[in-house]
Amino acid sequence: MSGVVEREERQICANGGCVQTDAIEAKLNAGNIDDAESDLRQGLSLNSEEARALIGRLEYQRGNVEAALRVFEGIDIEAAIHHLQSISTTKKSHTHSESGPQQGANLVLEAIYLKTKTLQKLNRINDAAEECKKVLDAVEKIFPHGIPDAFVETKLQETISRAVELLPQLWVEAGSYEEAVSSYRRALLTQWNLDNDSCARIQNNFAVFLLYSGVQVGPPATSKQIEGTYAPKNNLEEAILLLMILMRKFSLGKAKWDPAVVEHLTFALSICSQTCVLANQLEEVIPGVIHRVDLWKMLALCCNGINQNKTALDLLKKALHKHEKPDDITSLLLAAGICSEDGFLAAQGIEYARRALDSCKNRNKHLKGVSLRVLGLCLGKQAIVSSSDYERSRLQSEALKSLEEAFELEPENSELVFELAIQYAMHRNLNNALRLSKQYIDVTGGSMLRGWRLLALILSAQQRFQEAEVVTDAALDETAKWDQGPLLRLKAKLRIAQSRHLDAIETYRHLLALIQAQKKSQTTHQIEEDRVNEYEVWQGLANLYSSLARWKDAEICLGKARESIECSSETLHTEGTIYQRRGEIDEALATYVNSLLVEANYVPSKISIGAIMSDRGLPMLPVARTMLSDALRLEPTNRMAWLHLGFVHKLDGRLSDAIDSFQAASMLEESDPIESFNSIL
Repeated sequence: MSGVVEREERQICANGGCVQTDAIEAKLNAGNIDDAESDLRQGLSLNSEEARALIGRLEYQRGNVEAALRVFEGIDIEAAIHHLQSISTTKKSHTHSESGPQQGANLVLEAIYLKTKTLQKLNRINDAAEECKKVLDAVEKIFPHGIPDAFVETKLQETISRAVELLPQLWVEAGSYEEAVSSYRRALLTQWNLDNDSCARIQNNFAVFLLYSGVQVGPPATSKQIEGTYAPKNNLEEAILLLMILMRKFSLGKAKWDPAVVEHLTFALSICSQTCVLANQLEEVIPGVIHRVDLWKMLALCCNGINQNKTALDLLKKALHKHEKPDDITSLLLAAGICSEDGFLAAQGIEYARRALDSCKNRNKHLKGVSLRVLGLCLGKQAIVSSSDYERSRLQSEALKSLEEAFELEPENSELVFELAIQYAMHRNLNNALRLSKQYIDVTGGSMLRGWRLLALILSAQQRFQEAEVVTDAALDETAKWDQGPLLRLKAKLRIAQSRHLDAIETYRHLLALIQAQKKSQTTHQIEEDRVNEYEVWQGLANLYSSLARWKDAEICLGKARESIECSSETLHTEGTIYQRRGEIDEALATYVNSLLVEANYVPSKISIGAIMSDRGLPMLPVARTMLSDALRLEPTNRMAWLHLGFVHKLDGRLSDAIDSFQAASMLEESDPIESFNSIL
């Protein structure tokens, strides 16, 4: 309770006296402000500033904003604060009563606060912010040693809390962002005796400002930092710290639960790839606050973000249990999306995607498009691992149909444009693939590396190598230096396709120099990723030197490749190719076999073994046919497998099958990219 009370019978009471509110309002309506002030001073034993503060509050409550402002501007705020400052140091015994410094401070501070609100309503935001700042400055002058604990439950504390919360919002509204940040930090670092909910709202508002304002603020002043504490370095770190403090308060029951805090924290931790931290925060939430199904979904997203897809899928299966929410579209689509990344889970993904499609029929065009897209991806992945040619062809056709239907619903979806372009390219529908790849580059503004790579691969499949190299050069101009590796490797292969071997070698050298520079500047994790790239460069050089019969150089490059990956099927295959080209067939065959021991489904080695076996006459033709057929099961569009299978059929006297195989090889040669389209996925 404050020292000044408005009772139900419309009276204002203070210091043992009461004044009829209607009488004061009548004098205000007549314009007799001085008479109203005199009545309040005499009836309630108030000084001039306190009486005017009451009049201003009464006008504000009646909606007379401009009249209230005139009254507030007639108060000598500085004199009142000075007076209160002097008596607050001499009458400490009054701090537990409803009179003395508390009553005066309350009336004066409330007057300044209401003046702030009045200016805000009149759209004088800068003036409002300056007045609100005066409230907090006045508090620090009146109570230099902090607000006494006895005031925590009073009207005075309520006024102070409102002002502390309002000031940074006013600075933001006024566009004074540095002042806003300073006010937020002042609110959180100064002892204002704020209750937990007020403090939580300020922390949340500050975190939202740091995350979404687009204003880069400096770190907190180091002079205020306590030794051993953590000082955030940028907006994102400070926002995450504030939001994690809020989550801790929720867990301890010190603040009311606010689901928006989880949303902001999810965004903040996701953009810095720290979803594992988010998962830990979610697990600490009090049970029952978040519905268990929603919690499982959020944890599944966190696990998916750190590539723990098995755990994510297990959580989603719990959410989709028949006793939970089996038709939840979000869970179904997320589960299908996870399954679309693994051929052995693709069948489950197809089921999830079809259930999602059934759930969103006639409801939401966007969700239907997403469901069709994920269904197409799962069907395409299932086709890759299918052992039956008929089944593979059927799944590929269904995948393409699903993506086309999704594209009709969402023609501006860039992800869908890219995925449909890939599907067309894999079906050798190169004209449509070319059109969509150009559309993807237009939609993304040329900012996505994979769009340029796809366009170059499609052009190479059309045997337009020079144009593909022009596209690659354009992409290099648009791409940051550290991201140019895949483009340089592609450019080297394009030059090999044009028999410009020396130029290709130079491009590989440029790529090696780039990788070495990356290794000096990047973290350990990134270096490990780049060592794979370095391996690929040495492997590419080894293949190139081998084709030029430069055996010594090829062997040196293979040795360098083995420094990155000691034993790989690709390195062994290249070694076997060198043996074969030098006429050392038995050594080549043994090396190809070793390659398959490392990776049983390595297609190039299967083709090479099949070719060698076919050269050994009729007894070995069944072995050759088996190896080549198995290679085609894994890669149906491999032209070399079709070519050698044609030779096997010819030697076996099956001329009709041989013609079909040769025709397939010839058609594929005319549309064979220099890198597999799957390499972009």
